[in-house]
Amino acid sequence: MKKFFLSILFIFCIGAIFAQGNRREVIDAQKVAFFTRQLNLSAEEAKLFWPIYDEFTEKRDKIVEQRTLITQDVGRNFRNMSEKELEEAGDRMISLNLQEAELKAQYHEKFKEVLSPSKVVRLYNAENGFKNYLLNQLRSRRENAAINERWRLRDNTKTENYNLE
Repeated sequence: MKKFFLSILFIFCIGAIFAQGNRREVIDAQKVAFFTRQLNLSAEEAKLFWPIYDEFTEKRDKIVEQRTLITQDVGRNFRNMSEKELEEAGDRMISLNLQEAELKAQYHEKFKEVLSPSKVVRLYNAENGFKNYLLNQLRSRRENAAINERWRLRDNTKTENYNLE
């Protein structure tokens, strides 16, 4: 019965989020649902797990953002950067990779405090699975957009041909 009510609540939350149109909130809601299904979290486990995971994600996102900024800067300015600047950028990226690894190790211990070892491992698999799910959605949208564009161009060509006659 609890699962039924949680499912109904989730559906209403997703509906409200879709109505708002905020893409990040939609993705976050999909992630919560995906992880909850994959990990089969009890209500008590979810209550303990999500604050820790959200904290981890916030810290990891900051590291990823810094690394992305460096990558973008190097991509834009590579030809104008000195060897020293490139060395510093490379060193900074390695430092950020190490920070991310340390963060993962730190939170691995925290996850083990609230989840069983099997659920911790399933968490890591769920993270990869969710990334793949998002990539497949993006790929599907692009393919659909390309198909729609081909149909649009085809229809425009037909219309032009009719206007010539």
